[in-house]
Amino acid sequence: MLSTIRSRLILIGILIAGSIYFLFPRNATLRERGANGVMRDTVVTRVPLKRGLDLQGGMHLALELDQSKQVSADPKKDLDLALTVLRKRIDEFGVEEPLVQKVGDSRIVVELAGITDPARAKAIVQRSAFLEFKITDKTQALEKALPAMDRTIRGLGIKGEAAPTQPSAVQQLLGGDSAKGTPKDSTSRDSTSRDTSAVVGGVLGGLIQSSSATGAGNMPGEYLVPETAFPRVDSLLNIPAVARQLPRGIALRWSATSTSVGVQPVRFLYALDDRSIVTGANLVDAQARLDPITNGPIATFELDRAGGRKFGEETGKHVGDYMAILLDGRVQGRPPVIQSRIGRNGQITLSGRTLQEAQDLALTLKAGALPIPLKIVEERQVGASLGSDSIHKGITAGLVGTALVMVIMIGYYRLSGVVAVAALGIYLLFTLGALSMIGATLTLPGLAGIVLSIGLTVDNNVLIFERMREELIHGKSVRLAIDEGFQHAMNAIVDSNVCMVLTALFLFQFGTGPVKGFAVTLILGIVASMITSIFVTRTIYMIWLQRRPAMSTLSI
Repeated sequence: MLSTIRSRLILIGILIAGSIYFLFPRNATLRERGANGVMRDTVVTRVPLKRGLDLQGGMHLALELDQSKQVSADPKKDLDLALTVLRKRIDEFGVEEPLVQKVGDSRIVVELAGITDPARAKAIVQRSAFLEFKITDKTQALEKALPAMDRTIRGLGIKGEAAPTQPSAVQQLLGGDSAKGTPKDSTSRDSTSRDTSAVVGGVLGGLIQSSSATGAGNMPGEYLVPETAFPRVDSLLNIPAVARQLPRGIALRWSATSTSVGVQPVRFLYALDDRSIVTGANLVDAQARLDPITNGPIATFELDRAGGRKFGEETGKHVGDYMAILLDGRVQGRPPVIQSRIGRNGQITLSGRTLQEAQDLALTLKAGALPIPLKIVEERQVGASLGSDSIHKGITAGLVGTALVMVIMIGYYRLSGVVAVAALGIYLLFTLGALSMIGATLTLPGLAGIVLSIGLTVDNNVLIFERMREELIHGKSVRLAIDEGFQHAMNAIVDSNVCMVLTALFLFQFGTGPVKGFAVTLILGIVASMITSIFVTRTIYMIWLQRRPAMSTLSI
């Protein structure tokens, strides 16, 4: 008897020590972005028990492949690649304890707890971050194709304004000499040469102007479109029949943002070589900083050996040409001229952008490009104040419920109720320790699962105590009544708890988010309640009988 009690106490002591160990505050290293934008490691001391999105606020996103923009040949493989890229991005973003996981075969769930800038987080998650370098067209391919494009547009029944006798829309908004009308007798060679550099007339011809003709620059392959006309021109250029009029090997790409030229905003359109010099697939590092000369934000990058070799060869062939830097199909700033061979290192100038935008660009470039664009199919946001309020109300409900259970158990079962309450305290320690040990996240439904399993714990004790009462009523001794109570109540306890565990397993398997959190804490709570109500409570009674072997009555 004594050896059995000792072995039971040793096992209980190990479980209690293990629970305390996993709940003991310890140092944790967090990645945070400092005021200068550099990621740094910060050491904090805290209880290693994760809090869910609903307890500390944040964002929940469900993402799927957006095949309306790009068709995936292997959706399952592309989703796995997107999952890897997102994990790298979120890790660099510096969010504490993020959750990035695949749900099923078609969805990725991202939970960012404690986040304060949801819009920025969404932009980082959704950005494709596909980097390309292309040479601008020197053959005037767009000028030559515009008449055929306009004929195609008219053939489709799309009407535009007649060819203007006055300066074009772009010339008018720029002002200056280009805005003045041409004299009626002006049929000179200068007029003819201007018509080859600035195409006017027609639906597209009246809106697209060469930058060299408007005085905005002398860059081949660069064109200006009034910002107000940008959506219309873009939609016309994307008509398949119109796009086919452009020569092979030439691609049209818009600038990322509008630019003020003269007094009105315009959007640059670039005719580029369709073949990329190099892409972001060869990128190994990217950093954001301020340009010491212009004091503007820039993103520096470094290519791998193969990419650097190819980049050097191609830029060496195109010295004196203009090279556009594209991110997700948009030209970043005006293309710079290649002055000499470029090796593995380069930079992207982000005119008009903030340092934080440069940091986000460097972050996404470093993590890699998404194989297929992602779309948000579900979004939830929880404010920090709501999370704090949830914690307060959840803890209050748990404490009130537990206090009522304790009062009822002690008032109805007397000293045996005290034994059940002591076991209940150990149950809470075991449950929280197990949550911390397996790295589970405590959510608001998880708190409900803990409160529910508290009821299950005392329910097990109620079954045992009621069986003890029956045995005492039939005249059996205290020792025998305790033994019979535990033995005969065991079947009912096991059956009810196994049914609850099976139900919780189904919730865990087929549920998502908060439902999984509820299922996890409920399963752990049921296991802990069986250990405390059967094993710990029985051990307390064994110690009681060992100290008072001649006990003739039981306080129950």
